[in-house]
Amino acid sequence: MNSKESVQKDSDRPVTIALDAMGGDLGVSVTVAAALEYLKEDPNTHLILVGNQEILQNQIPHQNTEPRLHIHPATQEVEMDELPSKALRGKKDSSMRVAIDLVKQGQADACVSAGNTGALTATARFVLKTLPAIDRPAIMTAIPSLYDRTYVLDLGANVDCTAQHLFQFAVMGSELVSAVENIATPTVGLLNIGQEEIKGNEQVKQAHILLDNSGLKYIGYVEGDDIYLRDLDVVVCDGFVGNVALKTSEGVAKMVSQRLKDGFHKNWFTKLAALFAMPVLQAFKKQFDPRRYNGASLLGLRGIVIKSHGKADVLAFRNAIAIARQEVTANVPQRIAAQVANQLQSGTKPKVSL
Repeated sequence: MNSKESVQKDSDRPVTIALDAMGGDLGVSVTVAAALEYLKEDPNTHLILVGNQEILQNQIPHQNTEPRLHIHPATQEVEMDELPSKALRGKKDSSMRVAIDLVKQGQADACVSAGNTGALTATARFVLKTLPAIDRPAIMTAIPSLYDRTYVLDLGANVDCTAQHLFQFAVMGSELVSAVENIATPTVGLLNIGQEEIKGNEQVKQAHILLDNSGLKYIGYVEGDDIYLRDLDVVVCDGFVGNVALKTSEGVAKMVSQRLKDGFHKNWFTKLAALFAMPVLQAFKKQFDPRRYNGASLLGLRGIVIKSHGKADVLAFRNAIAIARQEVTANVPQRIAAQVANQLQSGTKPKVSL
């Protein structure tokens, strides 16, 4: 049985996903509606809404009789600006913590949350633990490019990284893309300030040596514009650089969209031109709609956790649920663990002292 046939077969098996229903800027108004819409599309998934039972029951339409939608009570919420340490120690019955606990206990196959990123990362790491030989989890998501999409990690979970961390991110990212995109050997690039060997800080230079001696399809250093303009599968960087790159991308996309809108509304002539350009504009908007790419994976954990954007609407949060389903089907944590073990056994991870 080939990989595509295996994934298709696995997609028919029942999957349960726990949703942090209280998380995010918009909370239950988005999470409940997204859950109901997703269940209409996927007959093999059960969803657990975790949060204030009374609020959730009131949010679900009275005529809804969907037996695959469940409510699991939680008495606390993690605020979007709350310190991760405070959330971890003081909110053990938060919707976020309980949703992750359900994954730990085997009652759910994955967790999706639009809540506080720092708290989610810290809680998921504490509850689920990292995979063997993985030091830290990393956040990874897809970014639109001229060649459809490029996966980038880390996007903010780890501000300071060693060369070993960057190497681990590359292994995890490569395996996830292989699993969900059915690419046998994804290309991997290391983000740097130039492609010349002499450029970059010591961590990046040492990571370059590790990757160059690995079994990954490593293509060397790449620059920021390569994320969008080059045919790449995975780009690796530390969380500080990755988060800045992601937020910059979001800002540029919004600026371009607003400029186009302003330009086409200047006068009657530009409005007329907009009518003729509408099919192209609509296609452009759909292709670069950030909601289509919502749902970042917390890689390296002994369980699947998906981070949705805090301001996600129904369409965006529904997409995050779909990504969780896809990773469960593809057995992503197990595949990452096997790939890391393979790298260690093959001796392709030389020791680096920093």
